[in-house]
Amino acid sequence: MPSSFLATSPIAQEIINRDLEECSTSDDEDYGQPESDSEPDVNPEEVPRHGSDSRRHSDSRRLSDLRRSSMQESAPLAFHPTGIAYGTPFLAVAPNAPLQAVPTEHDIEESLAAERSLLRDNHILPPKHRRNPPKDTLLRRVYKRIFSTKVPEDERPSETTPLLESIYEYPPQTPGVEDIQFRWEVAVANQVIKTTWQREAKTLIQYSAPLIVTFLLHYSVTLGSVLTVGRIGMLELGAINLATMTASITAYVPVQGLATCLDTLCSQAYGSGHKHLVGLQAQRMTYILWLLIPPIGLLWFFSEPILASVVPDKETVRLAALALRILIFGMPGVAAFESGKRFCQAQGLFHATTYVLLIAAPLSFFLNWFFVWQMDWHFAGAATAMAITQNLIPILLALYVYFFEGRECWKGFSKKAFHNWGPMVRLALPGMIMIEAQFSVLEILTIAAGQFGPASLAAQSVLVSVTSTAFNIPFPLAIAASTRVANLIGANLVGAARTSAKVALVAACLVGLFNLTMLTVFRHQIPLIFTDDLTVAGIAAQGMLVCAVLEVFDATAAVSHGLLRGIGRQSIGGYANLFSYYFVALPVSLGTAFWLKWELAGLWFGLTCGLAVVTAIELIYIYRADWQTAVDQAAERMQSDAANNNHK
Repeated sequence: MPSSFLATSPIAQEIINRDLEECSTSDDEDYGQPESDSEPDVNPEEVPRHGSDSRRHSDSRRLSDLRRSSMQESAPLAFHPTGIAYGTPFLAVAPNAPLQAVPTEHDIEESLAAERSLLRDNHILPPKHRRNPPKDTLLRRVYKRIFSTKVPEDERPSETTPLLESIYEYPPQTPGVEDIQFRWEVAVANQVIKTTWQREAKTLIQYSAPLIVTFLLHYSVTLGSVLTVGRIGMLELGAINLATMTASITAYVPVQGLATCLDTLCSQAYGSGHKHLVGLQAQRMTYILWLLIPPIGLLWFFSEPILASVVPDKETVRLAALALRILIFGMPGVAAFESGKRFCQAQGLFHATTYVLLIAAPLSFFLNWFFVWQMDWHFAGAATAMAITQNLIPILLALYVYFFEGRECWKGFSKKAFHNWGPMVRLALPGMIMIEAQFSVLEILTIAAGQFGPASLAAQSVLVSVTSTAFNIPFPLAIAASTRVANLIGANLVGAARTSAKVALVAACLVGLFNLTMLTVFRHQIPLIFTDDLTVAGIAAQGMLVCAVLEVFDATAAVSHGLLRGIGRQSIGGYANLFSYYFVALPVSLGTAFWLKWELAGLWFGLTCGLAVVTAIELIYIYRADWQTAVDQAAERMQSDAANNNHK
């Protein structure tokens, strides 16, 4: 099945071309457009320097030129994980993002560092620091066996390998960019680059650690309200879960799905040198998303009779409807943030979101405490705190862009943002439909939990919060694995990609076992963090045992789906999720919950079975997949992109 990148690329190009046609020559001059569209408009003074070494920055600029001239031969090795929406991920659901984005200056620097590291690991470049040979002790051998990233001596390239003369000689100084790039291209062409599990483990940790922090920070905005409401009462805890799940299905998930098209549009606009189009695309998507607010707001405002038809407890429904009416005021911020973070990601400013959340997340806890307990607004105070935080986050992001970095892509508000909506909507709809279809199952199960009474619905809120928090560890790992495998595939390193995939799957199992252990050992203590009600805590503790087993499959399914994205087969994972949710998880959940009388534990047992099926399908496909075909398709995409750039 074709990847979403191949399917959406022509539409993305159509949008860019239409915008360029509407921009007059004088407009281009005002925006600072380059005379040649084939070269990005990069002002060296505007590019943030990572380190004080000016030679390193100069090398990255020269490598950028080399990359443009050799893009058809291999892809940049190190990319930030782009195209990922920091949101509230549940149960192996991940947006389908482009396999590669346009490299920024920071990406190019990381590419050089990653290639240099692999060349050193393969003994093709000298070590970073010249040292005297250490004594060959038992401790030294054990240390090298466990932690050394070097390819074993018996696997290093032979001296007959046609790479470079004097390849093992120690030069007086570190080779320059051209020398590194030349050795890399020759080594890749001769298929002598190998990797070790230690190198891949180190790389996955470096990629995933900051993402884990960012995802946990973002989810804490929702978690803070749940923790606060749980201290008010059982009904309130169930109501906030019903409200947030309804809000996710009817608004947050569609908004997130629609905004994923900016992953392609903004990165292509930035990479082609039309920086003003980055802001224009983000501006246009924000207006499109804001256009959804009136109908969604109308639905939320009159949601009480709708929820009452599926949830029997009237007080729970009344509180959930109250929360939804308050959350209407947070919708503009949610939409603006979805566009804003992609505006920053296209420029390589991935840390911008983290800095903003470092301020917003603690502030959300303070607002919950202030409104709920100090102002005595009780349940309404928690929803108010959430709505205020949702609007505050994009404001903080805009302030960061204005005062620190990223302003060169914002040229002010433009009437052109109200044009060219059709192609953007066509590009955005497939991603939105896929994510919405996957998330809808969770709303069905939340409604089903309400049939067992307020206590079960409150316990469902605890289980959703715990599993969602736990998922913020394997999900970033899946993003890191997807990025690394895609980079290695693009560089024609099939063996290294397979090694990285194996390391990622082992890491997923370890994460899953860690989550299983934590949920099993502390199954009685964790619910008490959310609520003082012993009845709710008891029901949640029973369900926690099922959720503990679910965590193993949840982690492996997430990473497996990430690997499928890395080899360009994300559609396989999407369809596997849909099949397992609707034809396995949903029937088993409803059957065990109502027919076998397992109630809440039965609902989560069905989800566990569904994720087990997803894991099996994806692992079998990954094992049987022809990875060389993925390499060939990646090369075709790069040739197509290069041809498009030359045509422009």
